[in-house]
Amino acid sequence: MLLALTRGVSRTIGDCKLTFMEREQIDVAVAARQHEAYKQCLTKMGVQITSLDLLPEAADAVFIQDTAVVVDEVAVMATMGVKCRAKEVESVAEILSSHRSLKRLSPPATLEGGDVVQVGRTLYVGNSGRTNREGIRQLSEVLAPYDYEVRPVGVRGCLHLSTGCSYLGRGLMLVNPVWVDAGAFQQFEILEVPETESWAANTIAVGDTVLIASAFESTRALVEEHGFNVITTDISELQKAEGALTCMSLMFDVTHR
Repeated sequence: MLLALTRGVSRTIGDCKLTFMEREQIDVAVAARQHEAYKQCLTKMGVQITSLDLLPEAADAVFIQDTAVVVDEVAVMATMGVKCRAKEVESVAEILSSHRSLKRLSPPATLEGGDVVQVGRTLYVGNSGRTNREGIRQLSEVLAPYDYEVRPVGVRGCLHLSTGCSYLGRGLMLVNPVWVDAGAFQQFEILEVPETESWAANTIAVGDTVLIASAFESTRALVEEHGFNVITTDISELQKAEGALTCMSLMFDVTHR
């Protein structure tokens, strides 16, 4: 069974860190409602939700995926690319410790969970502004005894690898080739998002159901054409914080401990 850790929208989300977007006014109340609707979508997809306490002063705390990389055997805690988010990691570690043994990386490594896209026992890890080569090397070293392979992927023009690609299943990888190195996914059939929907490559797939942000109708049609059941949800206010669907949950299989 899949469990998703989530955390609500902070009242200070308007002070979030932005790298590739211009700052816009975020309606906190609307963002909170959109986050609740997002959790309802995950529940409909068969995912169990555990909601963590708010961190009111942590502007980016709703983007909980960044705090760890969780595989069946262990959880590797993030070393955030921005120091102001360190508090988020420790609060998630408390919860994860009841599900997995915890592993830590050492400076100068930086690693954020949003840079990891896992397909089976292979972890594709973005070499981005938030995850450096040393973080990728140490992650590989930590996971090698458990028979995982870590493959670096170049990222440009977006915050994390998962912003620019996601695995749909059935050997299909949804990619924005402008933002990530699609050559890293040669073993997959590549579906490219339309040029007009740059942010659409971030999706959540559970079985044959794929969750897509409602703004991306062309991408929805593309995924449906390949036989998937698509559901959508509006995350427009959260997108102003450079957020996407996977960012807002830290998902793992609770049948493995």
